[in-house]
Amino acid sequence: MTKPENTTLPRRRGRPPSAARPLEGPNDAAEPRVEAVERALSILDAFSDGAPRLSLAEIAARTGFYPSTVLRLAASLDRFGYLHRGADGLFRLGPTPLRLGLLYRDAFDLADHVRPVLARLVERTGETAAFYVREGDRRVCLYRHHSPRLIRHHVEEGSALPLDRGAAGRVLMAYTGEADPLHDEVRTRGWYLSLGERDPEVAALAAPVFGRGRHFVGALGIIGPRSRFEAEDHGALAAMITGEAALLSRGIGG
Repeated sequence: MTKPENTTLPRRRGRPPSAARPLEGPNDAAEPRVEAVERALSILDAFSDGAPRLSLAEIAARTGFYPSTVLRLAASLDRFGYLHRGADGLFRLGPTPLRLGLLYRDAFDLADHVRPVLARLVERTGETAAFYVREGDRRVCLYRHHSPRLIRHHVEEGSALPLDRGAAGRVLMAYTGEADPLHDEVRTRGWYLSLGERDPEVAALAAPVFGRGRHFVGALGIIGPRSRFEAEDHGALAAMITGEAALLSRGIGG
């Protein structure tokens, strides 16, 4: 009797045997491929239908990877700002895809929209204005416009600051999944005032900015000496910042 051939396909690492292997194109065999990189990109592609947050089980189902593989790759993606897992256990895209997308889309330059708003805030308030995004457990200043005053807050573009202190940091945390009474209040108000939270001599007020599909983009705010902020009408100042943030959001499709 002739022994039947073994028709079992070799098992792929990181992918359940039931997951279908994608069809290869005519030139795929000749092209160098790094399977770990392709798996990581597959995780990012799981969000391509516009889902803002996905659970571990949902990502595993969409990619066909084992949950353990998703967790391992997600850790590397998180370190480079491509992915973030919130306190609720759900995954969302990090700030890096946005920054790369802005570089690619020459016809849509975020700086062209943000810088005029920053200049207008400086003119209206006399304080330094800045735009921040979240990168892991830090906030990064993407754009800033310095106050013309001799005594002012100074921050350079590209500076990384703590996420859990300061107005912009609180707004970034509130709109990227932090769930606690403080950040619930930030979402309810739509802005946050910090008086000496990061530095006892510094105050700031920030509001969220949204892009297309109400996707949270970053935090717009002003920063200056605490003494000047304490003399201001905080309600009027908040109305000004939230108004400018709403105009910026509309300008970029939010």
